[in-house]
Amino acid sequence: MKETLNQIAEKIRKNFEACDKGRERAFFLHREIIKRSSQAIRAVHRGEYPEGQKLVDEAKSLLMEATQSVAQFPRVAFAGFLEDAQKEYVEAWLTLTVIAYQTVPNPDEVGVEYSAFLNGLAETVGELRRHILDLIRQGQAEKGEQFLQYMDEIFYVLTGLDFPDMITNGLRRRTDIARSIIEKTRGDLTACLSQNQLLKEMKKIGG
Repeated sequence: MKETLNQIAEKIRKNFEACDKGRERAFFLHREIIKRSSQAIRAVHRGEYPEGQKLVDEAKSLLMEATQSVAQFPRVAFAGFLEDAQKEYVEAWLTLTVIAYQTVPNPDEVGVEYSAFLNGLAETVGELRRHILDLIRQGQAEKGEQFLQYMDEIFYVLTGLDFPDMITNGLRRRTDIARSIIEKTRGDLTACLSQNQLLKEMKKIGG
């Protein structure tokens, strides 16, 4: 039976209502994901790794729910805000795993777009700099070298993936920022290690 114009309009209205409901739910969850991710990063920098893991797990669950809520509506799913939430989640997850466990998770394991994973990876460089500065203040500058190596490894990976921004979603700009952060951190860490070595030599001379 051929549909009337009113029937077609009603079908479209119901589809739009479902899409709008999914969008509102996903956008609410997007804010919650960013909140949990930020809290997780703060917990990691305080050395509260179990709390950081709990918050990262919560963010992952919220991200899965947000993705499911707009799965039937590609225009909403790829509007940008959901990938931004993925990026924030990745940054928190990577900050936790690199600092607490010295490992890097696979993007397929965490269930995010590759571009979101790479952009989160780039922003993790800033969190690693913060961790190294904390180690320097705590008199543990030597431990900072392994995290500087992680920063270098991240940078080399990012520079090897030079594709248009339409594909990588702004990765080139974040890679440039990461380069600047790494060089500044290298200078700070080298200066501290050199000073520590000088003090050791002076103590030897002083007997």
